[in-house]
Amino acid sequence: MIRGLYTAASAMITQQRRHDAITNNISNLQTPGYKQETAAVRSFPELLIHLMENNGQGQPARSIGRLNTGVFVEENIPSFLQGDLSRTNQPGDLALISNIQVPGVAFDQNGQAVVDGEIVYQPQAFFTVQGADGEPRYTRDGRFHLDEAGQLVNVNGQPVLGVDGEPIVIEGLSMDQIYITDNGTLMNRADGTPLGQQLLISRIDQPNLLIREGSGNYRLSPDAEPAVPIAAEDQVSVRQGYLERSNVDAAQSMVDMMTALRLYEANQRVIQSYDQILDKAVNQIGRIN
Repeated sequence: MIRGLYTAASAMITQQRRHDAITNNISNLQTPGYKQETAAVRSFPELLIHLMENNGQGQPARSIGRLNTGVFVEENIPSFLQGDLSRTNQPGDLALISNIQVPGVAFDQNGQAVVDGEIVYQPQAFFTVQGADGEPRYTRDGRFHLDEAGQLVNVNGQPVLGVDGEPIVIEGLSMDQIYITDNGTLMNRADGTPLGQQLLISRIDQPNLLIREGSGNYRLSPDAEPAVPIAAEDQVSVRQGYLERSNVDAAQSMVDMMTALRLYEANQRVIQSYDQILDKAVNQIGRIN
């Protein structure tokens, strides 16, 4: 009975964490470049229950069945599927269209494939900015502008890096005077001459190992393969005057939230039932007249 109490309690905690993940997705519905997360629910190992007493007949223990010992949220898995583009007509707004393919691998609509029995994730492209520690960070939020020093920065004030790994600095021009090509090259809009700067678009071959840092930024896990600049054959392009919307499905998120709430309430009632049974066992059945 006590084991069942703990099983229901673990289920309540799991649904609470699912609810938190869904709420975070909904709150970032309008955040450019945001990638939704899904709580991965796992079950604890099942126990095989046997009847131990054999009445002295020498018979082996008889199997009764399996007992599930509860569930837990193992991790929040991000989905890096392409979000829709929203036209803003702002010269500092940039969006990435990423559809990087791997020879011999067919990815499904979720950006996953199974190769030799293992799940493989579709590589993704990201803008590259400089973190506070000087290390690169990766983002799909392309809201950039030039600061007073002529340095291209994002909404957090972090420098945007060029292909040389250094912050991009443009002197004497405003964003209205800069045209950015599909491959991220910065051009003078007036005469079409290159400005000697190109955005560093990084290819992440294991996006599932990215660690979310907040403010739209990710960093690489120590176990992940290093990021590399996109190659010419990669199907990646930059769109100026656009922003990538979040890939959160609002309708599905509301359904999932209601499901998590109903499951939470169901397990809550289970705990209340156990509490009533224990109350009777202690205060009524065990009472000495």
